[in-house]
Order: sequence, then structure tokens, then C-alpha cells
Amino acid sequence: MDKALMKKLVLTIALCFLIISAVALVRTFTYTPRQAKVEQHKPFQVDGEQMAGRLARALSFKTISHEDPGLFRGGDFQALHGYLEQAFPKVSTTLIREVINGQSLLYTWKGQDQNLKPIMLSGHIDVVPVSPGTEGNWTYPPFGGIVAGGYIWGRGALDMKGSVLAILESLELLIGEGFKPQRTIYLVFTHDEEVGGEKGAAAIAGIFKSRGVKMEYILDEGGFITMGMVPDIAEPVALVGTAEKGFVSVELTVEDKGGHSSMPPPHTAIGILATAVHNLENNQMPARISGSIAQMYDYLAPEMSFSKKLAFANRWLFDGLLKREFAKSPSLNSTMRTTTAVTMINGGVKANVLPSQARAVVNYRILPGDSSARVIDHVSKTVNNPRVIIRTAGQAAEPSPVSDAGSPNFLALQRTLGQVYPGVKVAPYLTTAVTNCAHYTAISDNLYRFLPIKVSSADIQTLHGTNERISVNDYGQSIIFYRQLILNTHAAGR
Repeated sequence: MDKALMKKLVLTIALCFLIISAVALVRTFTYTPRQAKVEQHKPFQVDGEQMAGRLARALSFKTISHEDPGLFRGGDFQALHGYLEQAFPKVSTTLIREVINGQSLLYTWKGQDQNLKPIMLSGHIDVVPVSPGTEGNWTYPPFGGIVAGGYIWGRGALDMKGSVLAILESLELLIGEGFKPQRTIYLVFTHDEEVGGEKGAAAIAGIFKSRGVKMEYILDEGGFITMGMVPDIAEPVALVGTAEKGFVSVELTVEDKGGHSSMPPPHTAIGILATAVHNLENNQMPARISGSIAQMYDYLAPEMSFSKKLAFANRWLFDGLLKREFAKSPSLNSTMRTTTAVTMINGGVKANVLPSQARAVVNYRILPGDSSARVIDHVSKTVNNPRVIIRTAGQAAEPSPVSDAGSPNFLALQRTLGQVYPGVKVAPYLTTAVTNCAHYTAISDNLYRFLPIKVSSADIQTLHGTNERISVNDYGQSIIFYRQLILNTHAAGR
């Protein structure tokens, strides 16, 4: 190659580099924060001690959801219903209460303007069991209803009787202040969220559909106000779920003739199954940073270090690098792909007997944009063995649509969080677990998954675990949040 041509090539490469660098820098410096400007908020105080006592009493009811329906104790739920009626007399006399399928509660607070779409605050009153043998590891009994050391202790404090009681406390306050909502407010507290929600949320969604009710927005459980959990951001970060994953479990079965282990075929049923499992774990479904998780970084990356801001502002350039970094962390990896988790495997009965059957179950958590049909297609193509029988196992749910983070409803959440928790950063978020919102997609386009509770990584471990608790101060703040959200939602008929 002659020198002139080489020089021209070098100049062309340098020019391309300069153009790419210039574009990347411009995009980075114009990657501006999306945090809402919040006007000053008049502080509001609550009687934390009395309210903590009422939550503690609610935690003492063993409203447990079991996978085995035979263990269900409806009397505990009805006893809690009676307690709530007595503990919140203004709510009980002002709102219309319906009991759905014997155990779930639907409250209606009629608004003055029936032309405005209603809103719905949703939660569940059932809790998961305490793992047998771990009861002694609790600082206080899981159903003791104890307030001690500045905390309210017990199963359900975070997930999610704490928020159910906080919603009721906020309405009790508003009614006492003489507040009358412009738009109708529905409260939905279900009894079977932890086992799928078919008799609770699904049934209530069906009731709303039959009545022609479409919600302006629905707020259910999901993200939290995280403390020290988002790298590069010192302030608390409120993660508001604008979408959630679906799920499907795929059963893989291999059948064989069996026989004595002294005369084995080249591959036994277990060996064939093991190859299929190996292939699925080593050929994950494609990754993409999109939807709610892309929105999350659009809200948060402008607050991060320059290098992270540069990368997220220019995903067109750094997409591969970001995906490789995400893949190193199970929590981040779960936000950018439909995940593959081999959760069950069995086969064989004796050391010297060839297995006549081997079976595995692989659980997929489906990213919005994928589907259960796409999962099955991926499994079939990846396994690529007619000896492996592939079928779905148990319940399945498709991923949700992505709710609009630019809507006035999301902005109302942002504004409320900024007023009640000064300095908090707010961002959309992908909820990787399944919530009752999975049943509500037909009755609202604006589904938000969020609990106004401050949590650290250590607090998250208590969800469905040992020593679940909420601080008295945080509980009081959550009551103030719900009260202010209702005021903001209904200001000027909004």
C-alpha cells in the first residue's frame, strides 16, 4: 500500500473516531436528570406509637397462604377483617366494603365527580409461612405482634400488611380532616397473592370488568426506597415498578426401557436429560437493555459518575460492554433477559438399575417483549433432541405491558416522593417477581408497583425470611406518603 493511500486511511479512521467521540460527548453532556421539581411541602405528623400498635396487632393474625389448600384457615382472615373494621371506624362507616370469595376485601370511597376515572390502592393480607425449624431464630415471635427497639416485628411487616394498614391509616386521617375525594378511590386487599391470586386479585379484576370500571392508575407492591443499593448514588433511590416479568416452568422428561446397570446404553435417560439441561444453561435467551430497565438508567445514570453516564447515554456504542457487565451480577442479569433456572431434577431408583425415566423442571422469568411461546420455542431448538419430551408445568403468566413513566400519574408519584422524602431520587423499575398487577392489566394502563418503605440489602433478606420488621419511623412516613399521594392525585380534579 503506498504512503498516500495509507495516510488517507489513517485520516479517515481518525475522523471517524473524532465524530464518534464528539457524538458520544454531546449525548453525555445533554443526558440531563429527569427528577421532578418539587415544591415545598408542609410537614405532616402522625402518632407513630398508636399506629405502630395497630399494625403490630394486625401482624398477630396468622393469615398464611399455603400451597396445600387443605391447610388454609379462613377463620384467621375473618378475624383480621373484624379487627380492621374495629381499628378504623371512620373507614368502616364512610367506605362501602365488600368481601370477595369469603376472604378478600374491596372498599369503595365514592368520588364527587363520577366523570373522573377512579384510582386503586392494592395490597394483600396473606403472608408466607415461617420456615419450619427457624422459629427460634426470630428475635421476637413472628406472630407475636411486638413493637420493640424502634421496630414493628412480624411476618407481613414488609410483605405487605404494613402497607395495607398504612393505606387504611391514611384514609382514616383524611376522613377525619373532612377530605372528600373528587374521583372514586378503591382499596383492594386480597387473601391469596402468595399462591397466585386467582380467588383474590383475578376475581376482583373480573368484577371491575363486569362493572365497566377502568382505573386511572393502580398502585400495588413492587419496588422500595433503596438505601445504598444503587452504585454511584448516595441518596435514597425509589424504584417504582412500571412493568413486571412473567413466568413459565418447562418440564423436560426422558423415558427409557430401564434394565440392569451392568449393560448400559451409551446414554441413560439421566445422561440425555443432563445434556439437555447443560445446553439450556449454556445457551441463555438473548439479552437486551430495554423497557423499564432502560428507563431506570435514563433517570439515574445522569446522577452517576462520568464513565457510567457516558456508557448509558450512548447505549448504541456501549451496548455490548453494558451487557457483559450486567451478566456478571445475577440481579442485574435478571433485568436484561428472560432467565433460565433449573429448579427440580429427579430420576433413578437404585445404584444398579438403569432409570426408566428422568425429569427436570426449568423455571423461566419472562422479560417484557418475550412470551411463554417464545420460551418454548427456544427450549425446543436448544435441546434439539426428540428423546426429550417438552411440556409446560403448572401455572404461567405472560409479562406485563410497560406503563408510561411520562404520564401525569407517574409524575404524581414522583412529586409525592419528593415531598415526603426530600432528596430521594425516583426511577422506573422492572419488577422481577410476580405481583397482583399481573391480574390488573385489563382494568388499567397505568400499573405501578411500589411500597413507600426504606430498605437496605439486609432488610430485603427478611422478606419471606427471618426477622421481618419495619421501623416505627418508616411506617409513619409510609402513612404520610399515602395521604399525600391521594391529595396530589385529587388536586384540581387530577
